[in-house]
Amino acid sequence: MVNQENFWFIQTLKVELRHKQLRFRKPAKTSRDVLTVRDIYFILLIDESTGKTGIGECAPLKGLSIEIGGAYLDNLKNTCSKTIMFEDWQSILTSHPSILFGFETALLDLKNEGERNIFPSDQCITIPINGLVWMSEKEQMLNEAFQKIEAGYKCIKLKIGGIDFVEELSILKEIRKNFPPEKLTIRIDANGAFSIEEANKKLDVLSQFDIHSIEQPIKAGNRDFMALLVTQSPIKIALDEELIGEYDHKEKVKLLETILPNYIILKPTLHGGICGSNEWIEIATSLGIDWWATSALESNIGLNAISQWVATKNPILEQGLGTGMLFENNIPSPITIESGQLTYDPLKNWDISKIYDQNSLIL
Repeated sequence: MVNQENFWFIQTLKVELRHKQLRFRKPAKTSRDVLTVRDIYFILLIDESTGKTGIGECAPLKGLSIEIGGAYLDNLKNTCSKTIMFEDWQSILTSHPSILFGFETALLDLKNEGERNIFPSDQCITIPINGLVWMSEKEQMLNEAFQKIEAGYKCIKLKIGGIDFVEELSILKEIRKNFPPEKLTIRIDANGAFSIEEANKKLDVLSQFDIHSIEQPIKAGNRDFMALLVTQSPIKIALDEELIGEYDHKEKVKLLETILPNYIILKPTLHGGICGSNEWIEIATSLGIDWWATSALESNIGLNAISQWVATKNPILEQGLGTGMLFENNIPSPITIESGQLTYDPLKNWDISKIYDQNSLIL
């Protein structure tokens, strides 16, 4: 958690709130929804004595975030108006993980001279990432998968559960025919699409394709069956949506001890900000559970903060951080993706002018 004692300027901080709508280059389909635009909010913490500005991003995700609802913007505005007087950031914003993430990363940015160096390093940051293949028609998914592989990705993740299961199996068969496990790691993400009655059978069928792991095969909230599934599944299971809404330390321990998944997947915007995600990692590690982090479709401002945080963990597993290229009007940044690697060069410049688009200021 951010230590407020380090912020001598906190009582004189000016706060601005700005809105931006990102446009997907093409519709992003999951088993829950089809996304064409993404609403995000930038918190700007301005130290008027130095002219430095720290920028954080609040980006609740429709269909997943517990914060989504008509009151979200009012809550965010209210927090922006009062938060510089808060004495305990984490406890006050526990049930507002995207707002917490926005404020804690904006403060870290401002502390480090407002240059988007959230976790400062004078070296290039390079992180292995998976290539994400969104749900679509069979031929399009295959083409996208092969494009990712040709671009140098050694690990791809396919979203499943949105088209006919037989078609999804044929996609996996075609990929594996060309790329055996020693050449390509395949992850799949069901987003809770399997029913309890069909989960075991589908996992057995999917296992013939040497799948690395499957994210959230059944809907969150079925802990006892998920725990049983972990013991029976021929494919390692990763929890994602299951973690959303759990912010109490004891409840986190209880959840992971009950299910004992092979992996957990962390999205700071959904799972309690940086501080909450660190707590998940600490608990998971104590139980022998591995993890990786993914973006929750933030702009490059949020993606940068997550990537720099992940880099401090020296990850070995591929992370899910390749989402910046999904948007046609993202914030230009020093983040580049090449050959399955995300790179951040601190010597390159940001162009944050797009944050200040006309009519973006809402507070």
